[in-house]
Amino acid sequence: MSSLTRSHRPLCSSTVSTLYSKTSTAPAHTRSAFYHLHSTQTSSRTAWSAPPQRTPAIMSSHVRSASSTSKQGHAPAANIKAAHHGTPMRHVVPSPQDYDTSYSIEARKYLKTYGLTPPGVESYDNQAKRCMQILNSKQLPIERYQYLSALRHTNVHLFYRLLAANVKELTPYIYTPTVGEACQRWSELYTFPEGLYLSFADKGHLHSVIQNWPHEVEITVVTDGSRILGLGDLGIDGMGIPVGKLSLYTACAGIHPMRTLPLCLDLGTSNEQKRNDPLYLGSRRDKVTPEEEKEFLDELMAALTERWPGIVIQYEDFKNPFPSLERYQETYTMFNDDIQGTGAVTTGGFINAVKQSGVAPQDQRAVFLGAGSAGVGVAKQLTEFFMKAGLSEEEAKKRFWFVDSQGLVTLDRPGKLAEHKVYFARDDNNGQQYKNLEEIVEYVKPTILMGLSTIGGAFTPKILSRMAELNEKPVIFPMSNPSSKSECTFEEAIKYTESRCLFASGSPFPTLEWQGKSLVPGQCNNMYVFPGIGLGAILSKSVSVTQNMIYASAEALYTSLTPEEVQSNWLYPDVNRIRDVSVVVTRGVIRAAQRDGVDRELAIRNLSDDEMEEYIRHRMYDPFTEQNDVNEEVRELAQHVFGGAAPVANGNGTSRSGMPHGKL
Repeated sequence: MSSLTRSHRPLCSSTVSTLYSKTSTAPAHTRSAFYHLHSTQTSSRTAWSAPPQRTPAIMSSHVRSASSTSKQGHAPAANIKAAHHGTPMRHVVPSPQDYDTSYSIEARKYLKTYGLTPPGVESYDNQAKRCMQILNSKQLPIERYQYLSALRHTNVHLFYRLLAANVKELTPYIYTPTVGEACQRWSELYTFPEGLYLSFADKGHLHSVIQNWPHEVEITVVTDGSRILGLGDLGIDGMGIPVGKLSLYTACAGIHPMRTLPLCLDLGTSNEQKRNDPLYLGSRRDKVTPEEEKEFLDELMAALTERWPGIVIQYEDFKNPFPSLERYQETYTMFNDDIQGTGAVTTGGFINAVKQSGVAPQDQRAVFLGAGSAGVGVAKQLTEFFMKAGLSEEEAKKRFWFVDSQGLVTLDRPGKLAEHKVYFARDDNNGQQYKNLEEIVEYVKPTILMGLSTIGGAFTPKILSRMAELNEKPVIFPMSNPSSKSECTFEEAIKYTESRCLFASGSPFPTLEWQGKSLVPGQCNNMYVFPGIGLGAILSKSVSVTQNMIYASAEALYTSLTPEEVQSNWLYPDVNRIRDVSVVVTRGVIRAAQRDGVDRELAIRNLSDDEMEEYIRHRMYDPFTEQNDVNEEVRELAQHVFGGAAPVANGNGTSRSGMPHGKL
């Protein structure tokens, strides 16, 4: 029985009665053995005080006498023969997933949910059919998000079964782009608790607050809400990001949902509209200073690792992610998905794009619209790719031209450059300052156009057409989220490059029917890599997440395409294969951890690649088999009763013997 789902359960009286009734024709010694089993277990329970019994008010004038008669005859007599005053039982509260309608009748009695769900026993397929019908009846994406959130909260295994079977269709409602609206309206739509909130007012006591989380944790996603997607500072309303991200950790890499911790830091918000909103659920104070935040994060990291020593900590959507990454990456098992995850997933698709473009690495010229933390993080990952292709570091970083709100990022332009922009700032512009993207495209003549600006429509038809004039296969990567912030759409890229571009976007776009062909857009979605990075760090028990582990995730993603996908010029694998892709990525991350000597799980060092993949798969949460634990416990109980094997329903409509549910 997995400790992740429930603790050992005492037998309830209904289970005992059901199973004993099946022994009525059994030999006396079998019935005696069963009675001994039940009485031993009952006597070992923690004794709870019996509630006072209600005494009927026999002197009340309105109480009907047992000997009185009704118009139809004698009134029913009270049951005075069967005693109902047994030893009080300890109350075991079922978990939300225990109310699953696919459980057999025996399992429901064992879980103490019998009678608390409709009597019908459903197959997984029938459950999924109902859920999809309900989902499709919702008109707005945010309504679908709310329904799926409620389903995850009330029946976590059903939620992940549904997601596993419909990952491509449902991911946009669980994470981007719909999660953007969910975060904007988090306080307005708040319905039930999800995750852990730590406020600046808790400083000095974070360890005590963290003790309130009831489960063991292997991985957490933490945000302060200060830069949610391209939507700005949303304060605690950014909790939708850790919740959605961890759903993908479970769906893609099989990290058990009960071992994940969505974590939102309430460090104030610079969003005055939020602070003045009467429905806002965060503290109504301005954002703390960088020094105050550093002290808070120091305490947080120590408290998390003291409670859960092996925890993997992923940072997400901090306005300035560099200080925390630089401060903690060598001390804790942590990484930042905005910088490292985005860089890795872009690198994976970029390698494929470079190979398909026919342009040698040393001849590539990449213009980046957006010089924030995400853009710089991506470019640093790509710099590593160019260096592995034989370029020096100086030659590699010269493959990039960055564009921000003031134009081309150069060392000699007026004003002081932000520290993180200096590395890629150009010094070969001969004093000329280029102010807009059109000018810069004409000046650089790029082979690659990358967008991380959150400026919707920034890749205009004129710019896209010029890219097609300059290149046989221009690489177009509009990476910004959500879809409204994307620099161009898939259709625009295809139309204005005469369908010759190599395209990948940060947000999902639909398949496009174009000149008799169905064109599938690549999505440069971090979900291809961060689940494998997290699972690889967990399984290898890494003491840190090294840069080599991050780059290994990109290389593994590149190798995960099938021959058919390569033949179709895809840059990323089919998202419906995300579990298989995550296994490959996880293996690559573990191998990098072993090479770097940061792994503590020494027993798996000598596994072959095939053995390693089998090891990974066996440790991935599978919502289709989670009920097997309960069925196994019921089977073991039945064996005690019958003295041999007994058929037990498998959660898929039949018992292991082929009998319908409820027929032992």
